[in-house]
Amino acid sequence: MTTYYFVAASEKFLTVEEPLEEILKERIRNYKENNKEKDFWLLKNPSFLKATQFVDLVQKIPSPSAAVISTDKKFITFLKLRLEFVAVGEFECPNAEITDPFKVE
Repeated sequence: MTTYYFVAASEKFLTVEEPLEEILKERIRNYKENNKEKDFWLLKNPSFLKATQFVDLVQKIPSPSAAVISTDKKFITFLKLRLEFVAVGEFECPNAEITDPFKVE
């Protein structure tokens, strides 16, 4: 099983109001320079948020939602501190409810 960490918010907040694109581009550039494999993804309307473990969390996120997921907990912690108004969480996959962490609706 793989543990995924995430920040989630409204799609508008993550893709329009915050400079997330700039942060992700810089991280991609850094990974290429250091020959590191990408371990983060931006998902619009991610299906994993429909899991019962996130029922309370999802009620706090305006629709449509978006999330940045990663296997790097430190990167998600950085995003939480940088973006402030985001929900955070984690999940292991695959599990009974989440078989594909990258599935979108």
